[in-house]
Amino acid sequence: MEGTILKRKISFLRANKGVVDDRKRRGLRKRVSVMEASSGSGCGDQSDKEMSDCESCTSNQIPSEFGGFSAHGLVRLEEDVDGEYGIVKNGFVSSLGLLGEQVSVVVVHKNVFSSLSGRARLLSFRVFSQATARRHGNNANIKFGWYGASRDGVNRVLVHGFGQGRRPENNGVYGSGIYLSPKESSLDSVMSSVVDEDGLQHVMLCRVLLGNLEEVLPGSEQFHPSSMEFDSGVDNLFSPKKYIVWNTHMNTHILPEYVISFKAPSCVEGVSIKQEPAMKPKSAWMPFPILISVLSRFLSPNIISLIQKCHGDYREKKITRQHLILRVRQIAGDKLLASVIKAYRGKQPSAATNIA
Repeated sequence: MEGTILKRKISFLRANKGVVDDRKRRGLRKRVSVMEASSGSGCGDQSDKEMSDCESCTSNQIPSEFGGFSAHGLVRLEEDVDGEYGIVKNGFVSSLGLLGEQVSVVVVHKNVFSSLSGRARLLSFRVFSQATARRHGNNANIKFGWYGASRDGVNRVLVHGFGQGRRPENNGVYGSGIYLSPKESSLDSVMSSVVDEDGLQHVMLCRVLLGNLEEVLPGSEQFHPSSMEFDSGVDNLFSPKKYIVWNTHMNTHILPEYVISFKAPSCVEGVSIKQEPAMKPKSAWMPFPILISVLSRFLSPNIISLIQKCHGDYREKKITRQHLILRVRQIAGDKLLASVIKAYRGKQPSAATNIA
């Protein structure tokens, strides 16, 4: 009797070997997925909770070598529209204004600080946040900011932190430091990103310890706070487009939390037309020497020299025409440019459509 039962079991196992093995494989994959999802921990700071409190992250179809980010303690977020992925993706797209319609987010990675250096960086950020809060009435002034770079540049930041030795990629108009775009306006950071061989661009969403802010004027050579009263800089105290974290603070006051990889077929070309049409000068073509001559009536010689230097960089092909326009807008301001070009247009018999 026992021999008959044993033979039946052996026959059953042989007949269903593929099913059993498949169940084992599925069980193993499930255990590995759970282990990966629980291997790290996010930043404990409470500011901007809508982006930081979600902790459901996992790694699936995209291979671990995608962008090289997974090798540096990042995990890919599941494409959950209502979860953390959706919050980060929608925040990025909406921060681009009308340009967001042209952008396709491919993948979002999250930093879970699982490596020894990652945990040390997280701890350092928390310690400096607490110290800054004590100095400023329990207000550390922590915000989210965007930072754009090449894929290799993002990987270098993840492995080694932010590095010194060169001016910011997005022009260095406001001194030497790391420039980040506010959470609501990522355009500058997108323009600083570089298309890789897969046709993707990458920006990091970072938690930024700003502390007490000081306004930094265009043309500044500043590379540290002007006094003990301040911690970081902005281009405009009331409506900032740039957060400036000085070189002395760049690896204690910036904490990379997400990497967004995206495709933007016409991301840079025409960007100065599409982001905020109401604020942009739309006008006749204006020769650059004439523009400089008119602007010199309103701006200081130092500022005019800075604009001339930007134009020189463009003529030497160090920057693109789009970058030149963006820099002139940053330095002179859209309102002044609009007034100058409108006056010029009124004197012309016909109107084309560009400056430079």
